[in-house]
Amino acid sequence: MVWSLQSVPALSDAQFALWSKLLEERAGIYLGEQKKVFLQTQVAMRMRELGYSDYGEYYQRVVDGVAGMVEWSLLVDRLVVNETSFFRHRPSIDFVGRHVAAHLQRVKAGDGSSAAFDLWSIGCSSGEEPYSLAMVMSDAYQNAGLEPRYAITGTDISRAALGVARAGIYGARKVQMVDDNYRQRYFLQVADNQYQISSLLRDRICFTHGNVLNINEMPVIQVDAIFCQNLLVYFRRWLREQILNAFVARLKPGGILVIGLGEVVDWTHPDMKRVAADGVQAYIHT
Repeated sequence: MVWSLQSVPALSDAQFALWSKLLEERAGIYLGEQKKVFLQTQVAMRMRELGYSDYGEYYQRVVDGVAGMVEWSLLVDRLVVNETSFFRHRPSIDFVGRHVAAHLQRVKAGDGSSAAFDLWSIGCSSGEEPYSLAMVMSDAYQNAGLEPRYAITGTDISRAALGVARAGIYGARKVQMVDDNYRQRYFLQVADNQYQISSLLRDRICFTHGNVLNINEMPVIQVDAIFCQNLLVYFRRWLREQILNAFVARLKPGGILVIGLGEVVDWTHPDMKRVAADGVQAYIHT
């Protein structure tokens, strides 16, 4: 394709400000000046596919009515989807597994707690994160000798990524990075170099579209754990705190919030206590 060899149109400072403002208004994501080349490349690639050569003309298409929203949903997939992997931050995922195991021990001790456990994975991308969490949660139930009664809701702004997550099919390169124990129990080869997550896990996870920027418009349904990593870093500080405060309202007493290490350094909330855990940034609802 000859067009792919052509030079990328230059994005002026004014155009960068216009596009980055749109991304922040619609997705909450702030792009600093260091992301100008990234934004220029991704927008220009989509323009070429549609035959546009002017950033301003394409911008008008994106903001114009219902058709513009459809085009925006296609473009935003390119702007916000991040490369992810199974067990991307193992300490945080193992922390959840230990928390669930401790919860089930209290259930078995007869403290009146329910054996059901609900977790919300936010910014779940193409599904590797919630499936990793499902593996350690499934193990916790098995080790406790209890029937699995956990459910995971995975939300993301990218509809394309959610499509991959629902199918649960991944290439050999990604699957080979998973421990042999998990790979043998939870993956089934469905084609050459293609592996699908076992239905034992897929049936426990509901993937749905959601924009954390609009979290206050979402139902306040309380869960036992919220897992949100590698997402808050894209937002301005005041918005991070606003989102975290909204998370608290969606946690049951005793519920945990796990975020990316160092994504927020000075957030506090009267109902939340920082958990002392090496290499993990987690809070518990008191």
